[in-house]
Amino acid sequence: MTTILLARHGETDWNREGRLQGWDDRPLNETGREQARELARRLADVPFDAVYASDLTRARQTAEIVAEPHRVPVLIDPDLREMHYGTWSGLTRSEIEERFPGVERHDGETREQHLGRVFGAADRIARRHPGQRILIVSHGGSMRALRRHCVGDPVHPIENCGVYELTFRDGVFAPVD
Repeated sequence: MTTILLARHGETDWNREGRLQGWDDRPLNETGREQARELARRLADVPFDAVYASDLTRARQTAEIVAEPHRVPVLIDPDLREMHYGTWSGLTRSEIEERFPGVERHDGETREQHLGRVFGAADRIARRHPGQRILIVSHGGSMRALRRHCVGDPVHPIENCGVYELTFRDGVFAPVD
């Protein structure tokens, strides 16, 4: 059995402002760096065989802070990115309603495309590390998509530097409760 710890990146200024980040490459703010340091402290006694992160700065920075005490390199996988929100990227919900009245969906990736990309990355990573414990630092939407796929129910938002655990056995992901 492979164990996967999924962690959301720390806070950015756009998180604080309620803006959709998607593929926009925003760095951690000071709160986000402190959240990542706190996550590193919480996981200090949890051994990792590998650490993966999205290629976006906020996830990579979080992963580097958490991985450093473990002396495990951070491996980058762009398929762990957040959903691509198209022209909605960088906007708040109220700005979206104002600029795109009556439009119910952005012009970026579909949920199916996003899940396919993220699930493919998680599956590839899990198969590469049978019987090991892996940390993956990604994004709230990507983590929710993967968890929703595994449990089949809607999943509540995940706080910055929130973590949940999945197992991978016989080609199947399952949540750890």
